[in-house]
Amino acid sequence: MKIMYTKKIVEAVIFDLDGTLTDTEKYYQMAWPKAIEYYGYEAQDWMPLELRSLGRPFVIEKFIEWFGEDFDYTKVREYRKKLVEELVKEHGIPLKPGVRQILTWLKEHGIMTALATANDFERTKHYLTKIGLFDYFDKIICADMVEYGKPAPDIYIHACKQLNIAPNMTFAVEDSPNGVRSAYEAGCKVIMVPDLTEPDEELMMLLYTKVDTLLDIQKLCFDNI
Repeated sequence: MKIMYTKKIVEAVIFDLDGTLTDTEKYYQMAWPKAIEYYGYEAQDWMPLELRSLGRPFVIEKFIEWFGEDFDYTKVREYRKKLVEELVKEHGIPLKPGVRQILTWLKEHGIMTALATANDFERTKHYLTKIGLFDYFDKIICADMVEYGKPAPDIYIHACKQLNIAPNMTFAVEDSPNGVRSAYEAGCKVIMVPDLTEPDEELMMLLYTKVDTLLDIQKLCFDNI
């Protein structure tokens, strides 16, 4: 039986990249401690989790809080990028289950898609091209296109403006607390697909809903599905 769709709940879905569409957040969790320790600092196990999707200037402030004013974020980040590239070269860029299916389904049903990532555009384009996803999105919004990164709302506000759609008519799909807070503050309906951690009670208050997989988004987009 063919499903008949009626009113759309949203006009667009905006996705995070690492940990949401690609199973690459684990690479950063491995690379950050090694980069920090390479320059003589001691990384605690919980630190990389707090860095998920954390953008400028907040990430710099976080490192200064942990290690002091002399911490050279740029130098450590460049080494971390090198380590991540090595992991990508060795293991590839694995996709989360259902990525191509959900992006195709959304397009077929007239729902726009965008990407809002903490990566810069050059890196994002390289990764998306490598895995064949670059042409799936109507808009690609990166951290270097806005003044403040996640958890500030700038990147989602900019994405909605680029799509010409009100934030309350978009789903923002995130896997991390910083991403959730960014999308929520922008006024989007936030869907969390947990990756490395589940949302706590405080974070749950910011969510439109939590789902297990990307394909679960299908049943949320129309009022009668």
